[in-house]
Amino acid sequence: MPSRRDSPKVIAAVPPRRRAAVGPAPTDTPTQRIVESITSAIIERRLMPGTKLAEQKLADIFNCSRTLVRQALNQLSRDQLVTLHPSRGAFVATPSVDEARQVFEARQMIEGAMVRHLCTQLSDAQIDELRAHLEAEHAAIRRTDIAGRTRLLADFHVVLARMMGNDVLAQLLTDLLTRSSLIALMYQSTHSAEASYVEHVAIVDALARRDARAAARLTHEHLASVERNLRLHPRTPDLAQALQAT
Repeated sequence: MPSRRDSPKVIAAVPPRRRAAVGPAPTDTPTQRIVESITSAIIERRLMPGTKLAEQKLADIFNCSRTLVRQALNQLSRDQLVTLHPSRGAFVATPSVDEARQVFEARQMIEGAMVRHLCTQLSDAQIDELRAHLEAEHAAIRRTDIAGRTRLLADFHVVLARMMGNDVLAQLLTDLLTRSSLIALMYQSTHSAEASYVEHVAIVDALARRDARAAARLTHEHLASVERNLRLHPRTPDLAQALQAT
């Protein structure tokens, strides 16, 4: 995974993609297109925490006014994806360790209850839909499609939320997952795509058996594993020891 010191990548001015599993289609406005493009770049790990988002550069990329860019950055700030500094401008957010822990705590509470409930209402057709999503995840992993597999692995959780028939829940979980993507970049997650896929398969198998206890346990273990593989406890080297090598 790239270091935070890597040079920031420029956002490509391409037509935005829908967040595959989230509610109705976004409003097709210039402001929303900027929001969706920046969000996609974060989810797919093309845009690093701390990257400066210069208004004029974004206006040039998206061929729009700085007013529209400012509106988009304000929306992203409300979503906790961008930090606005009055004297310095806008930057991709850099989540703190405390925020990272809180995001995963929230996901544990929401997703554990969600899969328990799903066991009582999922149809066979929805199980088939989940299996198809798992096949797409596996295919993206096999062809080393990093952006595609990252999005699909995140969308798995939102697909489950959509199956609850609750768009508010789906949007809430999408926001948490986007923030999780920033956290994974910030703290150099070592949790592999293959491990996430295998854990997703186990969760779907439990859902197919309508085993609520197992589904909740496996979801908890999956999220705990992802969090455990974040470097939330960076080692601070002893100054004298560090300087002895020079």
